Amino acid sequence: MRQKTPFRHRSIWHMVLAPVVWSFYFLAVYAFTAVDCAKTGTLDTARLAILVLTPLALAGIGWLTWRAWRQWDYLSDYDYVHDKPTVEHRREFLGHAGFLLGLVSAVGTIFVALPALFIRSCL
Repeated sequence: MRQKTPFRHRSIWHMVLAPVVWSFYFLAVYAFTAVDCAKTGTLDTARLAILVLTPLALAGIGWLTWRAWRQWDYLSDYDYVHDKPTVEHRREFLGHAGFLLGLVSAVGTIFVALPALFIRSCL
């Protein structure tokens, strides 16, 4: 009898959720900043929004990256090659790719937030 594979281990959506969180964060930050600059001419409200949204986005990305790390299951066998057409290799590949995409998304989130530290005006 075949054991049913959980949806998380066979779906590509779990692999790309961290970049999706980053892209929505990117959209929200830049749209809010553009509207704030157009309406008030200052970045005070936008910087506050970035201060609130950045930890939320990083927490979501961190949670998704941690789940991908657990799915990858690297520490059980120290295997990072997933080239066989088996359920285990597919599960580990999706976890490995999701973990790496999560790291890139976290770095991207930090890079999107950095201008709020250095840029003080809309000009």
